[in-house]
Amino acid sequence: MGLQIGEIISKEQIEFEDLKGKTIAVDAFNALYQFLTTIRQADGTPLKDSKGKITSHLSGLFYRNMNLILGGVKLIYVFDGEAPELKKKTHEKRKAMRDIMKEKYEQAKDEEDIEGMGKYARSETRLTDEMIAEAKELLRAMGIMIVQAPSEGEAQASELAKYEKVYAVASQDYDCLMFKAPLLIQNLSMARKRKTATGYREVFPQIIKLNEVLKELELSPEQLICLGILCGTDYNVGGVKGFGPKKSLKLIKEFGGGGEKGGESCGNGIECCEKIFDVLENDEKYSKYEVEFNWKEIYDEIAEPRVEKDIELDFPKVNGDKIKEIMVEGHEFSEARIDSQLDKLDKVEREKSQQTLF
Repeated sequence: MGLQIGEIISKEQIEFEDLKGKTIAVDAFNALYQFLTTIRQADGTPLKDSKGKITSHLSGLFYRNMNLILGGVKLIYVFDGEAPELKKKTHEKRKAMRDIMKEKYEQAKDEEDIEGMGKYARSETRLTDEMIAEAKELLRAMGIMIVQAPSEGEAQASELAKYEKVYAVASQDYDCLMFKAPLLIQNLSMARKRKTATGYREVFPQIIKLNEVLKELELSPEQLICLGILCGTDYNVGGVKGFGPKKSLKLIKEFGGGGEKGGESCGNGIECCEKIFDVLENDEKYSKYEVEFNWKEIYDEIAEPRVEKDIELDFPKVNGDKIKEIMVEGHEFSEARIDSQLDKLDKVEREKSQQTLF
């Protein structure tokens, strides 16, 4: 949960069919956490096999990705590498929050509060090394390419999109916009229908275009980074206390050179942040706001992320036997349901082969 600017930008709803023939880079950790938190039982506990091993992430990876593959979408899952030093504090805060949620879950369990159990269990989600390794194994067996980023997965996925090796980045977060990904797609791996108080509603993908975001907010790409630092990124969760996206945007417009010229007066971008944080630290009007982080370190981390520049796209072949070994033999998924999906995939592959021959 990094940059939160959803309330101040526009999104365009599209159909899943609009993505047919497109290659999309998926922020792997974002998707895995999404599966772990949403694919659960009524009391909030994740899906498990008879040995007690969590299988929610495998269910999401297989069935939701299979829907996309059968719809003609090619997928590349980009995994995080070594976390930047700045992010370790974020991990510590998240761990502390998970510990609190675990206590609340146990209390709700003792009180047989099913609704409370469901609420708190989702916040206690952990992604283990074993889950990550097994996820990679399943994805490769499904014909999905794996990219191991040297550091941040979203930065690496954005690099692929910037150089048009993929059509877009898929993530529920907005951070890839700061990494200059031209297109962001949300809701790609969500369930196609979502339960609401009045029944079910259909969920569609949403596309967010970086150039339109910058035009709408009247910001330069560098100012967007400054906006993120003010209202919070993964490197300074919460940002400057008291500053949400609207207030942060107003401050940049007032002191950072924003406006119809798109921030030309901000020079190389660092100058923009210098002006803003100088105001926060020295203007009496903003004396009640405390800056508890080094904005320069955060700016440099986002503006120049550690990424691989030359990645060749190489998709593995589908391995149905391996899929069944992982899903059916390893975790007791329904063999009939897995076979049904594999039969559909085999039909699609045969049709592609015939089209190529003709």
